[in-house]
Amino acid sequence: MKTIPVNPEQSPLVILDLLFKLKIKDVMSSPVITAVRKDSLRTVQHLMRDNRISGVPVAERGRLFGIASIDDIIRALEGGYIDDPVERHMTTQMVVLEDDMPLSFGISYFEKFKFGRFPVLNKENRLVGILSSRDVSASLLVELHNEYHKLEAKLPVSAIRDVNTVTRGFRVERYDFENAGKAAHAIKKILSEQNYPPALIRRVAVAAYEMEINLVVHSLGGTFTFHMDPEKVELLAVDEGPGIPNVEQAMQEGFTTANEWIKSLGFGAGMGLNNIRRNADDFDIQSAVGRGTTVRATILLPTGKDAPPQTP
Repeated sequence: MKTIPVNPEQSPLVILDLLFKLKIKDVMSSPVITAVRKDSLRTVQHLMRDNRISGVPVAERGRLFGIASIDDIIRALEGGYIDDPVERHMTTQMVVLEDDMPLSFGISYFEKFKFGRFPVLNKENRLVGILSSRDVSASLLVELHNEYHKLEAKLPVSAIRDVNTVTRGFRVERYDFENAGKAAHAIKKILSEQNYPPALIRRVAVAAYEMEINLVVHSLGGTFTFHMDPEKVELLAVDEGPGIPNVEQAMQEGFTTANEWIKSLGFGAGMGLNNIRRNADDFDIQSAVGRGTTVRATILLPTGKDAPPQTP
């Protein structure tokens, strides 16, 4: 089953929300069917056949050594070495996921690496699951079904709260992928409660998520502030360094200073700042090397007859 590419700017709002909220550990298959290094490829073939799977991790006591795919089995049958130990022919150069990563990471991995499955490790680097495109599709369908029933239970909506001034502050730490996206999710919830149009909420959520992820990936940590009044939403990200040497260059699509580890996590495409600017009505970035960067995005809210209904 092929995973459908997900573009946050074009996705339905509920799917975007799920991608921010769900973690890899919520979707992965666990416990994992595994082989040990001394098992023969024939044994692995039987594991695949009996369990209707197309890949088997090779692990012992939670330590991952490699992964064998159906292609490895086909080559072994054709080459006449199906009784060889799997350790001789398994793939050892693997791309793995961490269980606390947002589901959006997993989707980006399928699109970037074109693999059918990824081993999932915990913080202790122990094998705890495996993520396939089928897991992603099935889990999203289940979650969408649950969301539908939640929305159905809330209908009809007869009154909406008055639009008040709301300010929320969030502390964002460097490389804190476990909490990445939580601020954007909270902001989306606030706007949804005010009954703003889904397209506008999506713009704010995408800009907020990109700003939050930039703090996690590219900064030394900082603060992210959400401010809403009856006229606008203002998003403000202030980090503690290292600063951007050339802001004009950083705004070019495709330019990135991300290291190889960050790129291996599915980031560093050089699109974050431009995604923020595209979704904002007003955008500003100020940076100084050694001091830090401030990014501000403003999205205007509908007023007058276009505003959401108010409580009588």
